[in-house]
Amino acid sequence: MIDILRDYGLLLLVGQFPNGPVGGLALTLFLAVSGLLLSFPLAVVMGVARTSPIKAVQYPATALVYAVRGLPVLMLIFWAYFIVPMVVGHSISGITTLIVALVVYELAFMGEVVKAGIVAVPKGQVEAARSLGMTYFATMRKVILPQALVNMIPSILNQLINLIKNTSLGYIISVGELTYSAYQINAQLLTRPFQVYLILAITYFVLCWALGLAVSRLEKKLNQARCTTDVPTPLQRLVSKEATT
Repeated sequence: MIDILRDYGLLLLVGQFPNGPVGGLALTLFLAVSGLLLSFPLAVVMGVARTSPIKAVQYPATALVYAVRGLPVLMLIFWAYFIVPMVVGHSISGITTLIVALVVYELAFMGEVVKAGIVAVPKGQVEAARSLGMTYFATMRKVILPQALVNMIPSILNQLINLIKNTSLGYIISVGELTYSAYQINAQLLTRPFQVYLILAITYFVLCWALGLAVSRLEKKLNQARCTTDVPTPLQRLVSKEATT
């Protein structure tokens, strides 16, 4: 294993860069972070729609969430691979295809995270905000979402861990991420698949374990901050502002 890392470690880390495209672990992290960042605004919209009192908004959002959650990520990748070029009118790269599939996947799963964060905000704050004359959308924007998004940070980072693992499916469409780099190494060595894929498994495990540990520590700090500090809620700040004007 040591000689494999010595000879091919750079390929696992950055692919063929600087003599070719970036790949390996660097591309895996780029794909996961891109999928998370691009899907986040859409997931917020989806979460708000899922909790909307307007049935014409809530029902289609619910149907989309259940449809996407009922499909394997590999199916989403295949659909993106064939459908997106038809929509845009030209071929797209495997990286773009994979990002589109990951965004659709996260749209459904992180939308449920947003929904849970919204529902967790005490109803009394909603009623108090409405009693101040705030509209539904103003209440959502100024009172509910600021609290819900802070509470969702650990769950959002957990979704990043899931995305890192799901990027491994990109090798199906020849995206040069970490798993595809290991596949290339195994194709060159031929006789040492166990060692190559053991290195791959250890890499994924260490990366996801480290992120999971960071999420746990962050969650503890957020819980301690809620218990030890007297930070006013968005509603309290609005009330204070109204009182001083």
